[in-house]
Amino acid sequence: MQFFDESLLPEYQDPLVIQVAPYAPSFMPQDSDDIPVSFAEQVQKAVDCYNAGATVLHLHVREPDGTGSKDLDRFNEMLDRLRTAVPDMVLQVGGSISFAPKTESAAAEWLDDDTRHMLADLTPAPDQVTLAVNTNQMNVMELITEEDVGGTTMWDVYREAYTEMYYDAGPKFMKEHMKRLTASGIQTHFQVGCARDLETVERLVRSGHYMGPMVCNWVAIGGGHDGPNPRNLMEFVNRLPQNAVCTVEGLMRSMYPLTVMGIAMGLHVRVGQEDNLWGRRGERATSVQQIEKMVRISEELYRPIASGKEAKAIYQIGTFYASVEETLEKNGWLPNPQPKARPAPVRAAA
Repeated sequence: MQFFDESLLPEYQDPLVIQVAPYAPSFMPQDSDDIPVSFAEQVQKAVDCYNAGATVLHLHVREPDGTGSKDLDRFNEMLDRLRTAVPDMVLQVGGSISFAPKTESAAAEWLDDDTRHMLADLTPAPDQVTLAVNTNQMNVMELITEEDVGGTTMWDVYREAYTEMYYDAGPKFMKEHMKRLTASGIQTHFQVGCARDLETVERLVRSGHYMGPMVCNWVAIGGGHDGPNPRNLMEFVNRLPQNAVCTVEGLMRSMYPLTVMGIAMGLHVRVGQEDNLWGRRGERATSVQQIEKMVRISEELYRPIASGKEAKAIYQIGTFYASVEETLEKNGWLPNPQPKARPAPVRAAA
């Protein structure tokens, strides 16, 4: 992604799209006063986040007992309620469905391929489903400290499970998942943890397995992904195609400086209880409070906040391309290389 002399000026940037992840599948309701459980509470949380300025809702669902739901019928019901309550929000379903351990001794793991493929059949369809890129470790405990989560189930009960967590997203799964999502009119939202995985996305595009807008999160959570180092962010942005739509995603309080850099650079941001429980050190911050902070910071830089309709336009929801060549051009990648024509060698006369 190239920056011009004017690129940091707000009139040359898109309005800020704030993505919020308020449902926090890695925590239990007793871990935070800001984790909704019932359908009514979960829907009201979406309304509150939208009213605060968020226009993309990262969605997980809970069972009545507060555990993370793996029941896709509950996802269907939640989506139906949200379409009515927040019709202008981009609804983005988390591709893991729920990775929370079922019991104290169980592993933290993503569901099998066939179950995750069923996200393409949700009714009503979400706008997006997130896709992890490449099988990878997801040891969030590499960065999370006791000060961050001491006294929560993440630390006191499931620490080892989250230390050993990984997700399976190999080539066969990614290709089939994108195919099914596209067939259902659902946009793939790439969750990319480093430049290496960004190269994988580009190769999938160049080989014709994805033909749509490049919309992604840079997932700076460590433990198999980039950590919260500004050099990592700059290298990632440097490797993005020119027209990519990129959201900065961090972990715990390091989220704030990373998102501020993202706002200044014309990128977009993600906040919420799934990623961070805190405001200043020692003070909890709700998902709404985190959104409000992003709004204040962006407005201090004179960059406006995207409305729901603007967010859908920026994300290009519902847009798909007809060819590899169009996908490369629209996203700002160079066209696929072609072999150079070589003149036939001229043999010397005998």
